[in-house]
Amino acid sequence: MEIRQLRYFLTVAEELHFGRAAERLHIVQSAVSQQVRRLERELGAALFDRTTRSVGLTEAGSRLLPHAREVLAAEARARAAIGELREGRAVTLRLGTSSGLGARLETILAEFARLAGDAHLELVTAATDARLKAVRSGGMDATLLRGERAGTGLELLALWQDPLMAALPARHDLAVRAVIDMADLAGLPLRLAGPSRNPALYELVVGSCREAGFEPVLGPEFTTAQDTLASIGFGKPSWTVFYAPHADQLPVPGVVFRPLRNPAPVMRSYLAVRPDPPCAGLRALIEACHAA
Repeated sequence: MEIRQLRYFLTVAEELHFGRAAERLHIVQSAVSQQVRRLERELGAALFDRTTRSVGLTEAGSRLLPHAREVLAAEARARAAIGELREGRAVTLRLGTSSGLGARLETILAEFARLAGDAHLELVTAATDARLKAVRSGGMDATLLRGERAGTGLELLALWQDPLMAALPARHDLAVRAVIDMADLAGLPLRLAGPSRNPALYELVVGSCREAGFEPVLGPEFTTAQDTLASIGFGKPSWTVFYAPHADQLPVPGVVFRPLRNPAPVMRSYLAVRPDPPCAGLRALIEACHAA
């Protein structure tokens, strides 16, 4: 199987027309057809249903399509990496992030700048699934991830653990305590992002409530930090959770943050990377994340 054949296959799959594919590739149509047939013989399966009027992907072609895209994206990344080295251009790494990292993100940036020389770090914020997909496809070099996930196709490097803090109204009776037992929050509505938005946090918090002997009363869903904290501080009594590094940066009128115990929920963070040998820039990023 040759990269050239995969490129021809992908172009035909996108155009669904051998003539237009040949025009895009700036070669004759017979060369495209010949290489696609060779690829089909190599794989032992037809990749296209061909008639005099139309071209369509077979089931085998549909299965090959995402893999062909991955191979060609890897080839492009390899060429770009060598091109940067040859031309002396500074390497740019793209790191997926999420909210609530607090001072840890500042540490990562400072350590990366110290370790990586001329390399640059570009931060990208997106939903968790989108970040994991971007790392797999090569659109990002790595992403920070809260909570372990199975079946990502990526290597998860364990980093830090963040305890969760309860955010509750400053006027509530529990606010005078230095530490709050989970069981004492039973009956107070919990504002939490749903399991589809943040499954790791949802499972951790709901599981901690159950371990403390109660089923949480779910109130309005967590929207943004600003709106949710405003509702907790000045609306009907309710509570939510924040990661400790984030809570330290959120002095909000009408709201207090308190540690939890019995149990004390803790979230593990990871750095998700492709299971390939890391380049020098990625090694510097990994070290910077461990320093945080």
